[in-house]
Amino acid sequence: MAQIEHDSVSGASAARKIGEGPVERLCKLACVAALVVMLVVIGVDIVTRSLFNFSFEISDELGGYMLVVITFVSLSVCQVNDSFHHVELVQSRLSARGRAISHFIFDLLSLTFCALLLWQLVRLEMSSWRFGDRAPTYLATPLWLPRLAMVLGAAALCFSVLRTLAADFRTLREPIDPGGGPHGA
Repeated sequence: MAQIEHDSVSGASAARKIGEGPVERLCKLACVAALVVMLVVIGVDIVTRSLFNFSFEISDELGGYMLVVITFVSLSVCQVNDSFHHVELVQSRLSARGRAISHFIFDLLSLTFCALLLWQLVRLEMSSWRFGDRAPTYLATPLWLPRLAMVLGAAALCFSVLRTLAADFRTLREPIDPGGGPHGA
């Protein structure tokens, strides 16, 4: 019986998973590029410190910027791959229709939060651009550059949550079979 419940919950999760679109594939590629840049910069710094007792003193700054890129840009990829945490204890006790409604409501709330986050990040980005904020570091990086990654990541997340919400809506409109799952599942 427990195996059947587990299969129905994971089946609902698998049915919810939508394929990666071009936005999510681009975000995944940006994450890979940021990770490679971070590894190269840190690797070069380690080699120059070890062999030549010299440091470019930029690895911390660039590594931090790449971490921001990876953090924000990966959110949309996680959304479409259904990689965020779920409360399985609650979801397993709901009917298929209840799970579909729960997913729809949660994704609607998530979209609202993401839209608010995007709005605030756009305001921060515009402020950075307008006032010419620069990092107080050796590179004196214009702060609109790393903050742009935050805006693009939040916008991609909004797009992906919209796609997930559309999939949730389609699931809600499907007829439910007598076994409790969506018809044809």
